[in-house]
Order: sequence, then C-alpha cells, then structure tokens
Amino acid sequence: MGEFWPVPDALAYLAGRWSVARSVRDLASGAEGEFTGTTEFRAEEDGGLLHHESGTFVWQGVARPAERTLRFLPGPDGTVDVRFADGRPFHGLDLTSGRHVADHPCAADLYRGEFTVRDADHWRTVWRVRGPAKDLVLRTGYAREG
Repeated sequence: MGEFWPVPDALAYLAGRWSVARSVRDLASGAEGEFTGTTEFRAEEDGGLLHHESGTFVWQGVARPAERTLRFLPGPDGTVDVRFADGRPFHGLDLTSGRHVADHPCAADLYRGEFTVRDADHWRTVWRVRGPAKDLVLRTGYAREG
C-alpha cells in the first residue's frame, strides 16, 4: 500500500490498549517535553469508546503524572465524533483514507491535528497549535499492545 493504511471503521480499529510516546516542543521558547504512557479505548454502552490516557509528562526536566479522557462516538460510515470528557465537541475523525486533518479552535488559538495510520498496529498524530497564547508542535506515536 501507500504511505497511509485505510481504516473502514475507526472505532473498531482504535479499540484496545496502545503504548504512547509524545514529544512536545514550544516553538516560541524552544522548550521541549515528552509524555510516555498508555491509551486505552474501552467500549461504552452507546456504541462509542471511552479514551483514557495516562502516563508521565516531563517538561523542562520535571516529571509529573498526566492523564486525559475523551469520548469517541460513532459517526456515519465508520467515522468518529471526538468529544471532551464533559461532552463538548473536539473534532471529527475519518480514517477511511488512512489520513485525516482536523481543526479545533480554542479561544484565540487554533489546534490543527493530522492523524495518519501506518498499519494495523501503528498510528500517529501531529498537532500544530498556533495563536497569541501558544506556538506548539505535539507529535504522538501509538503502538498497539498485546
């Protein structure tokens, strides 16, 4: 296949446990950090997945625990409606071509995420965050566990 691996049903693909490695770079200051941990996508009664990520975030040499929760709800034709834990909309996700670009405005900043699927057990995201408060690049690799 080509550079991307098509996924006809994003929820079915994502279900399960993934190891996570993320680099964070502040382009304005040059500061760098990294997150390592796991992400688990667990089935919910509504047909969606509860996404829970936990691990350790190291920023400028200081390590601290970090976690986040998102909800991945079924969309049409194998797509996903990604929501924050409190139900607010985050972005859509369509992996049918193996690649998707999503935008999320947050106050005056814009988060633009590129999602790419490499194969059955590896995918990645690159979030570029720009605005008056932020100038960041977050690169995350996911590898299926078990």
